[in-house]
Amino acid sequence: MINRLFFLLVGFGLTVIGCVYIISYLNLLTIGYNFSEYVNFISKRIECIYAVVGIIIIVLSIIIPGGKQYELHI
Repeated sequence: MINRLFFLLVGFGLTVIGCVYIISYLNLLTIGYNFSEYVNFISKRIECIYAVVGIIIIVLSIIIPGGKQYELHI
């Protein structure tokens, strides 16, 4: 349980960091970059890739079963 919560919080933190950089790099559109150049730029930045890695960690921490398996004995 604690491990899943830890990975959930780490994934959330990485997602927030990555999304902040993605939003801050939107200023490139105002100086003349088009959208495809913007996507090409952020796909090569490690701090923007943190958003994707964080989302993957969050999804895995929610989907992968863990902890004790309780059985119903009748």
